[in-house]
Amino acid sequence: MSELDPLRHEISELDVRLLELLNRRLELVAAVRDYKDSAGERWIDPEREAELLQALVAANPGPLSERGVTSIFSAVLDVLKQEIAAERSAPAPPGRTVERPRAVERLAVVGTGLIGTSVALAAGRAGSRCRGFDADPRVLEGAAARVAIEPAPSLAEAVGDAELVVVAVPVGAAPAVVQEVLDAVGADVVVTDVASTKRPLASLEDPRFVPGHPVAGGATGGPARAAADLFDEATWFLTPTGRSSPQSLELVERFVASLGARTVRTDAAAHDRLLALTSHLPHALANLLMLRVAEAAAQDDAPLAFAGASLREMTRLAGANPAVWSDIFLGNADEIAAALNGLRASLDELEQALRAGDRNGIEATITTAAAARERLETFAYCTAPAQLNRIRIRVPDRPGVLARITQILGAAQINLEDFELRHVSPEYGGVLVILVAGADNAERARELLRREGYSAA
Repeated sequence: MSELDPLRHEISELDVRLLELLNRRLELVAAVRDYKDSAGERWIDPEREAELLQALVAANPGPLSERGVTSIFSAVLDVLKQEIAAERSAPAPPGRTVERPRAVERLAVVGTGLIGTSVALAAGRAGSRCRGFDADPRVLEGAAARVAIEPAPSLAEAVGDAELVVVAVPVGAAPAVVQEVLDAVGADVVVTDVASTKRPLASLEDPRFVPGHPVAGGATGGPARAAADLFDEATWFLTPTGRSSPQSLELVERFVASLGARTVRTDAAAHDRLLALTSHLPHALANLLMLRVAEAAAQDDAPLAFAGASLREMTRLAGANPAVWSDIFLGNADEIAAALNGLRASLDELEQALRAGDRNGIEATITTAAAARERLETFAYCTAPAQLNRIRIRVPDRPGVLARITQILGAAQINLEDFELRHVSPEYGGVLVILVAGADNAERARELLRREGYSAA
């Protein structure tokens, strides 16, 4: 027997034991996520992960180095999160859709634009029958053409035999329409809505009513743009009033789950404050920035003709559906104004730093923003931001280029965490920026792309 055999045997036994422990850790991580999902909490906790790594480094007796401990356990955390994510979002086999239990048999939708028709399409996957009404006959006709909704000639007829009514009208009209629906339906019918500001509806205290807001949609609307998968994995806020009954809330939660979304309970004021910062303020700033550039371009088109990708990216939201967004701005006016006021103070500080030539202050602002952006990405991806690698690829303006790049990476089993395409000009083409998890994967991706003649910085 070789002198190495006992050592190798012990290593093999340790590897088997380590595998058992990792599988047990995965089971515990899955249980934590189940609990957090049921409580409507974010399941990734970057602060706790950082504390865990620090505790492991402090407890390490050696001979592993601090770098070794951090690298190994960062990889363990990353891989286990990917395992859980893959389990929760495994794609359906080709030709099949994910089957979800039907929450209601008879559904009514009042307002058959993008969101209302998408609700009907998503509910139809689970076998619900939907009747609908819209104040605009042309919109209702468009929804009926999607084979999603059985059109009704009046609101009363649409909701007449429903178990659940979803009110999907503009924010400004929502309180009045919800009240009209509550007056028209029986005592056992549940009503919810999809308006993106909730305080205007908080006064409608009825046991049958559960206010809601799906964080989904698009810059343009209409039933033609509706999709059955619009709510898959989306956040759907519920802001029950003081009188919303537990039975009504439970039915709406089951219905939202049947559409593929994840419910998060909160109160109306907290919802509106959160959305003012994360949705309404970005829209307002995109409009203001675009207007400022347009003013500068009134005499000379240079600000528009030579605009870079940063301006296009920051103003992508500008001009989105004026009728809808004016309602949203007015419905949440005080919170948006407060957010703008907070931003005004930050703008004043930056202006003062620029005029004073305060390099340290400017660098500190950028550094703090970078850290906040990294935390944002922690929630956006299953991979820790430190593990994400950006690869910048120049792509010519011709058919098939993107397909070839994804084919190259797919054949090497390299997953794209995210990507964005920035068009520069017909002559130059554009820039494709991809996110790849892990330094080894990133280096291999660059090597494969360069072999094919692509730049990969």
